[in-house]
Amino acid sequence: MEETYNMNNLLISLGMVDAFDMQKADFSGISPSKDLVLSKVVHKSFVEVNEEGTEAAAATGAVATNSLPKRFCANHPFLFFIRHNPSKSVLFYGRVCSP
Repeated sequence: MEETYNMNNLLISLGMVDAFDMQKADFSGISPSKDLVLSKVVHKSFVEVNEEGTEAAAATGAVATNSLPKRFCANHPFLFFIRHNPSKSVLFYGRVCSP
């Protein structure tokens, strides 16, 4: 069983309004960009039960933008990396086999 939830409306109803507003968002503590704003927050959960046991996982992710999204056409397999720029450390990498 797998489910994905869009958390935007829930977070806004709990008072997290400014993070989604380009005029009010302040992420200066995590980014030098002055015009960074959240555009989407999602939570995904997964549970699998079979004869070998139970596996469960959950993750929450946010999409932050500071301009119109750039177009990326993934029409062939590719690798991706998430890098911490100041230290140049690779934090996460993955492979997309069939986009």
